[in-house]
Amino acid sequence: MKNLTDEQYRAFCQFLEASTGIVLGDNKQYLVKSRLSPLLARFHIESLDDLIVKTMSPRERELKTAVIDAMTTNETLWFRDAYPFTLLSDKLFPELAKPGKTLKVWSSASSSGQEPYSIAMTALEYQARKPGGLPGLQIVATDISSSMLEQCKSGIYDSLSLARGLSPERRSHFFTPLADGKMQLQPKVRNMVSFRPFNLLDSYSLLGKFDIIFCRNVLIYFSPANKTKILNQFAQALNPGGYLLLGASESLTGLSDKFEMIRCNPGIIYRLK
Repeated sequence: MKNLTDEQYRAFCQFLEASTGIVLGDNKQYLVKSRLSPLLARFHIESLDDLIVKTMSPRERELKTAVIDAMTTNETLWFRDAYPFTLLSDKLFPELAKPGKTLKVWSSASSSGQEPYSIAMTALEYQARKPGGLPGLQIVATDISSSMLEQCKSGIYDSLSLARGLSPERRSHFFTPLADGKMQLQPKVRNMVSFRPFNLLDSYSLLGKFDIIFCRNVLIYFSPANKTKILNQFAQALNPGGYLLLGASESLTGLSDKFEMIRCNPGIIYRLK
């Protein structure tokens, strides 16, 4: 299989950014090749060149969906960086949870499901420590990859996924072993999260308002203009006094003035002004 020409690669990068907001940058041909090559046999296409040309045709919806899935599917960790989930328990749940109120949390790029399910487990542990301390909770998880979301809903993970950030105690407390060596999250965790397909470049109006938004290690893939667009839409989607959590290496500097930075120990979070 011959390599992509520079012209084809640039055209595909423009297509990917227009469709998803993801900016690939220069010299990532190897990534495109490794992610898309498995689709050749599935769609009976002979070359990567032909696949990319067909992907950009308006008629090839199924192929376009599969290509976007392949380019956006990233495995992540359970309780990634630890501190955001500590902050949920120590600061955000106590501050925002009110009697008679349903707290709404949005995991805005849920990938393979570890983030929203980590939020759900954190909430269950908090409720066990403080009965009645979290009267109502709704967790909405979105991702651009429809196939990934279907996988998430099952709550089934293999041993490699389970080894990434999940303690043995949580594994035994929240999962049920399956016959094939995999494990499935118990219904009490799965039922706390609703998954839906969503593109962060689209309008947020139908999602409603949230108290906490997780958008961790996602903005790094977007252009500065799209980062600003997404952050401003997050601001509109937050209730007064709501919080935004970004990745450990991400910052709002020069992108949005709608949030105030709050230094925690450890970590940084952003509160809507």
